[in-house]
Amino acid sequence: MEEINASIGYDKRLYKQDIKGSIAHAEMLVDAGILSKADGKKIITGLKQVQKEIETDQFTFSRQLEDIHMNVESRLRELIGDAAGRLHTARSRNDQVATDFKLYVRDTIDHFLSQLTTLQLALAKKAEEHAEVVMPGYTHLQTAQPVTFGHHCLAYVEMLGRDVTRFKDARKRLNECPLGSAALAGTSFPIDRKMTAKALDFDKPTANSLDSVADRDFILETLSAASISAIHLSRFAEELVIWSSAEFNFIKLSDSFTTGSSIMPQKRNPDAAELIRAKVGRIIGAFNGLSMVMKGLPLAYSKDMQEDKEMAFDALDNYSLALAALTGMIEDMHPNKEKMAKSAGGGFSTATDIADWLVRVINLPFRDAHHVTGSIVALAEKQNLRLHELSLDDMQSVEPKITKDIFNVLSVENSVKSRKSYGGTAPTEVRKMAKKWIKSLEKQT
Repeated sequence: MEEINASIGYDKRLYKQDIKGSIAHAEMLVDAGILSKADGKKIITGLKQVQKEIETDQFTFSRQLEDIHMNVESRLRELIGDAAGRLHTARSRNDQVATDFKLYVRDTIDHFLSQLTTLQLALAKKAEEHAEVVMPGYTHLQTAQPVTFGHHCLAYVEMLGRDVTRFKDARKRLNECPLGSAALAGTSFPIDRKMTAKALDFDKPTANSLDSVADRDFILETLSAASISAIHLSRFAEELVIWSSAEFNFIKLSDSFTTGSSIMPQKRNPDAAELIRAKVGRIIGAFNGLSMVMKGLPLAYSKDMQEDKEMAFDALDNYSLALAALTGMIEDMHPNKEKMAKSAGGGFSTATDIADWLVRVINLPFRDAHHVTGSIVALAEKQNLRLHELSLDDMQSVEPKITKDIFNVLSVENSVKSRKSYGGTAPTEVRKMAKKWIKSLEKQT
């Protein structure tokens, strides 16, 4: 029973939140006349002593006491005597753990928001620095059109920006205080829940005692946001793995974020990127696991809900680690400009520019222009030439109205420069967007 019941092995990390909530509760009890000032002072002084002991490794956690709440209360009783028993007036472990966990998740979200901002800033600065570096853009992992490396970096800034809003939304919804809901029905004591909510920086107290102790939406929503964001991190990590391969050779990763081989001295393995890619399974797994825990539970509290923390702590820790590792990789990463530019011209990547020129200059309907361009590409493929290597006569054999001006759009540099639509890959647009992001992100940091 002790083995299956105890949670102190992992919920001891909630000690700060538990003590913070207990101090707020004690102050409220004193203010409401439920607890004497003398006992309140003893309790608060004792709780601060307990926190100091934990933080200086002088505290002995006991499995027999099950969880962080009973461990703290037991030590408090040793320090101040019977007054410690009055602290639990008008509350239950049910509303206590809900409050502690909400405080912890809120603190964790704030940490994530800081990390996400740092990662976005690293990417935005990389984008500004490499706004003109041309590289192939892909669909289906097949060469599609030339883009710029800066533009590619900004794509992830946008993704992470959406992640930020999801975490902020989750934080806003969780910021209601369950303390005072007691076991499930509230309490007969004349407590002031608004006072404790304010003391703990919650927006307000929760409005239904049953829901207060039964709710784990706040961690599910946070894990959901972390899962979506981890997918974004994994997608970039996958690209780093591909780009750093000898076949692509688009980027060089530093020794700080790669490892060597035990038998092959030439290797520089992108282990950090691969591990980031793997972390998604643990994070999504935690979301799915907790969903399965919660899906069949009647109101209000059931011991099943103790299973929320271990998997959540693991997922949140690993998401934070992935953010830190990816930030370091981005800051140390250097693009191979020559190799990217060479690859950008492969695969007839400027074919769309031909079609656009045919529409814009000789007024062909786009569908006809698409057909003509396909014939020109087939001709180049047959002659084993790139599009800009075809002669004007070759092109005119497909469409007589083509003039030598078409060669102005066949270089990858001119192709990307022409994509000046809002959000496009043109260096001017990339610089403009990067500067906008940098200004906003630096304000936040």
